[in-house]
Amino acid sequence: MKVAFIGLGNMGASLAKAVAKEVAPKDLLLVNRSPQKVEEFISQYGGTVSHLQQAFEEAEVIFLGVKPYQICPLLEEYQEVLTRRSNLLLVSMAAGLELEKMAGVVKNEGVGLIRIMPNTPVAISQGVISLARSQAVTDQQVAQVKELLAGAGALYEIEETLMDSATAVAGCGPAFVYQMIEAMADAGVALGLPREKALQMAAQTFQGASQMVLETGEHPARLRDAVCSSGGSTIAGVNRLEQVGLRGDIIAGVEAAYKRTQEMGQEAGRN
Repeated sequence: MKVAFIGLGNMGASLAKAVAKEVAPKDLLLVNRSPQKVEEFISQYGGTVSHLQQAFEEAEVIFLGVKPYQICPLLEEYQEVLTRRSNLLLVSMAAGLELEKMAGVVKNEGVGLIRIMPNTPVAISQGVISLARSQAVTDQQVAQVKELLAGAGALYEIEETLMDSATAVAGCGPAFVYQMIEAMADAGVALGLPREKALQMAAQTFQGASQMVLETGEHPARLRDAVCSSGGSTIAGVNRLEQVGLRGDIIAGVEAAYKRTQEMGQEAGRN
């Protein structure tokens, strides 16, 4: 099976790195406007230098790693090739761009369309990838994509109507977590900890607490209560965070990200 990546930006390259472990170098077709970036990727992970025409004609799975407003013009440019392809799967990672909009350009039911939203930890195989599919996509094709991206992190299939929500939570979420890690580390420094140790301790605490949620299946509130002894320091800190509105601020941040994701989709649809 030949797999193509059109665009090797941060996200495209991270996913291509995972896919490179699953396919032979000759079957990984890499297209990018910067030849140097392609050569650098190949020197580290393997793959083959390619071009747009070859990717659209030969690949069975094509990952589209270009900007949302560039997707539809790109598909229009190669519409003649797309109309005669069958058993082709196009995987878009463009925020806000709906599958229906892409289908209106492709105009070929033999081309399956998948929309994914990875987050940046896919670069270290710890990412979250949300996936939605068009009606033409089979369970076998979804399984193929899951297998290709297995080395990138956890993949969750959802309805497309929930994709913007997943983008706001998981796609944008790492930035929110980084802010919280930084704040906890700064507090540790203010209280006398060396900065490097404060940062490591804060980051490890987030990692451990997250793993507790995933492995125990317990609700975060129950796990929090288990840390809060009566009259202790943890409950004092929790109460203060409630007073300053930490939870409300996080919810507001996710909602703002959701709103902007929808706006980006509307902008992409107008182009």
